[in-house]
Amino acid sequence: MSDLATEARSDREGPEAERAKRRRPFWVELPMLAGIALVLAFLIKTFLLQAFLIPSGSMQNTLQVDDRVLVDKLTPWFGSEPDRGEVVVFRDPGGWLAGRPVKEPTTVQKALGFVGLMPAAGEQHLIKRVIGVAGDTVECKGEGPLKVNGKPLTEPYVFPGNTACSTDPEGQFKVTVPSGSLWLMGDHRQASQDSRYHRSDARGGMVPVTDVVGRAVVIAWPVTHWSTLPVPDTFDQPGLTPAP
Repeated sequence: MSDLATEARSDREGPEAERAKRRRPFWVELPMLAGIALVLAFLIKTFLLQAFLIPSGSMQNTLQVDDRVLVDKLTPWFGSEPDRGEVVVFRDPGGWLAGRPVKEPTTVQKALGFVGLMPAAGEQHLIKRVIGVAGDTVECKGEGPLKVNGKPLTEPYVFPGNTACSTDPEGQFKVTVPSGSLWLMGDHRQASQDSRYHRSDARGGMVPVTDVVGRAVVIAWPVTHWSTLPVPDTFDQPGLTPAP
């Protein structure tokens, strides 16, 4: 009886023991798991979310130097375009970053940035707030307020101590945004080289919608700065949208 029980137990354990023998050791599986993680990180960075590092104070106090923001890259795939009040990351439309030193990233930083495991390093990107979209007339006189289609904006996000409009020649303007373009300004009005200061270029300071990488939706790091980046209520006021 004992021999029969032993034989039956051996028959049951045989396949399991064989599978255990065929199971890969962890050190063999580790590179494969790491490869899968890198592919997933790359896909997330390319199609869903990408982290960006804030290099300057042009968006204070909304964003601080060295904050990390997460940028929504999925919505544009469905045809959505930037709207007034959104904070967007965009590629340099031509000469905006000329003369500004860009720290050369290390090989490791380049690799990790490429797959999305750390903020993109050394890339020519900027971050500003959308003030005007196609068809809008944006105007600054004196110290403000800033007006869109004749409607004055209440801007609690403007850096404390700043005026809504700068009184230098570049800060006094009235422009109409053409189709396919945006008028962008920093929240630190007296410390932002934005659309106002590039009106002499070929696009008159406008930024093509096609240069926008995506909308910044949340401050992810440091944790003490964690916050979402909603559209301020001032952009929802009645009559802001111009008549066709």
